[in-house]
Amino acid sequence: MTNDAVRPAHAADVPAVRAVTDAAYRPYIERIEVVPQPMEADHAANVAQGKVFVTGDPVIGLVVVEARPDHLFLDSIAVRPDAHGRGVGRRLLRFVDAHARARQLPEIRLYTNALMWENRRIYPKYGYEEVERRVDGPYDRVHYRKRLE
Repeated sequence: MTNDAVRPAHAADVPAVRAVTDAAYRPYIERIEVVPQPMEADHAANVAQGKVFVTGDPVIGLVVVEARPDHLFLDSIAVRPDAHGRGVGRRLLRFVDAHARARQLPEIRLYTNALMWENRRIYPKYGYEEVERRVDGPYDRVHYRKRLE
């Protein structure tokens, strides 16, 4: 396996999944005034259910995805801050596209916090269109979709 391959996470990866997720999302706590939902996820359960895919050795990035009947839900994408600018996020987003296509799902959906403006600039560059903004509890979310057909 090359260092930039994306592979399913294994139980042994759970500490790295937690660490990368925390490092990626921790800077947003002060800005959004709430702990980002991915930091509170049950990482071990997500790994056991085959929802987590990682890249790097050691792990520097990951995605958490869930196949639904009519789309692939991109629950989280996280890249270690010291790996920013190296194409890790782009590689992971390409993997998500391929993963959805392999499952014959016509689109990918995701949401991000409205105050995470970095994400709101990035997703449209990769073909995602904003479809809705909705408050869910303490989270002000902007919903996106990318059609693959």
